[in-house]
Amino acid sequence: MNSATILKEISFKAVRSSGPGGQHVNKTASKAVISFTITDSQIFTPTEKQRLLEKLKHRISQDGTLTITCSESRSQHRNKALAISRLISLLEKSLRVAKSRKKSRPSKNAIEKRIVSEKKHALKKANRKPPTLQ
Repeated sequence: MNSATILKEISFKAVRSSGPGGQHVNKTASKAVISFTITDSQIFTPTEKQRLLEKLKHRISQDGTLTITCSESRSQHRNKALAISRLISLLEKSLRVAKSRKKSRPSKNAIEKRIVSEKKHALKKANRKPPTLQ
């Protein structure tokens, strides 16, 4: 996945940020809002789009748009860069296919050790019992 091609499909909007900051906050639009439409994307194959839609279903709107906001910094450019890096890492993480787990069996030596320790433990318990009178 190439980040330069993703940048062509991103729509960027600057919004006034909330929170503390005094008069500066009321004058400047420093919050970055990035929108990326997965369904209209030319970058991903249909299977990759389906995987993204499935993994990010709680973060995507009805029309297939993924929106990321960032208002950490007072700088609009810094917030835009942070939001873009978050988007790219989120897409990469969602596209990663988890390895399937292979069932493993214990080795013969491990099975033998377990049985020997169980017998040793049982013998110890049996020796604690009072002898039976016949």
